[in-house]
Amino acid sequence: MSDSLNPKICFDSEGILAIDHFQTNHAFDLLGNGLKERLTAYLNELGCDQDPVVKGEVHPQAVLEGPVYVSAGAKIGPGAYIVGPCFIGKDAEVRHSAFIRGFVYAGASSVIGHTTEVKGSVFGRNAKAGHFAYVGDSLIGDNCNLGAGTKLANLKMDKSLVKYCDPDTGKRVGSGLKKFGAVLANGSQTGCNAVLSPGSILMAETAVMPCHHFLGTLMSGVAGSKSETIR
Repeated sequence: MSDSLNPKICFDSEGILAIDHFQTNHAFDLLGNGLKERLTAYLNELGCDQDPVVKGEVHPQAVLEGPVYVSAGAKIGPGAYIVGPCFIGKDAEVRHSAFIRGFVYAGASSVIGHTTEVKGSVFGRNAKAGHFAYVGDSLIGDNCNLGAGTKLANLKMDKSLVKYCDPDTGKRVGSGLKKFGAVLANGSQTGCNAVLSPGSILMAETAVMPCHHFLGTLMSGVAGSKSETIR
């Protein structure tokens, strides 16, 4: 695995990487079975192994099933449907009619918004998918923002293992994962209705233009504009 895909490109040392269960030098350890095992162990440590544990605010019209931990200051809106295992961090928001479909870690002050669906993913601190997004098997770094309608596709049409373009070598290599959406490094973002195909990587402070389809590794600039540098 490329040294450039250390999870530190996504998350600072005070968020998820400060938790023993999630400490690793390889971003893909936080996806697939790696995420399932680490998140389950962390929830067990918090005493959340079967039923929801609620420290924050949950609207009476929200539904929580299984091991869902809602931290102090977090807010779960009406119509939200959360299936555990799931961790909702301090001051995070899960808004009206959001659907969290298991094995999701939502960091402090993150937002999973109206009619957004998320599964098998990690949201860093202050990461936001505020409106109509799909986030499958992806890492959304600290301070990232997904524009309304963004789709992070996680499964190839032929169901084969997902490959990605190594940021260091420029070569396409196997991820070992059948389901892998995207890795968005710290501060990257997408415009409204952007679509990222499986195996996409956005390096720090990069962006994808609205209504643009992207596949590859965006090293710098804005995909869909003249400033992009793509591997």
